[in-house]
Amino acid sequence: MAQQVYTLLVEVGRAPDDGLPEGSTGAGLVCYASGVDLDEAIRETVAVLKQADLAPLEVQGYGTLDERLAEGHEIPDEERALMARALEENAVIVAQMEPFFPEG
Repeated sequence: MAQQVYTLLVEVGRAPDDGLPEGSTGAGLVCYASGVDLDEAIRETVAVLKQADLAPLEVQGYGTLDERLAEGHEIPDEERALMARALEENAVIVAQMEPFFPEG
């Protein structure tokens, strides 16, 4: 089966040496990951994030490029370029990281 690129939203908690900003409680990451199916893309993403000293808590899959287009998502060229790179390199690309801070 051919590799495809999946868009994933990963929530990470805190871990020693995770590189997240001081005072944050974790972060949300948008990742593009290649895999023959969604499960493989998730497994690879979790493994890469753990190697980077991050603590993945939850992963949500948003589908492949074609699936997202079929749902009416607008996908800018920069995002498409990152997806293409993930496919070419058989890699996990972290496209965006948004730290979480406690309210108050």
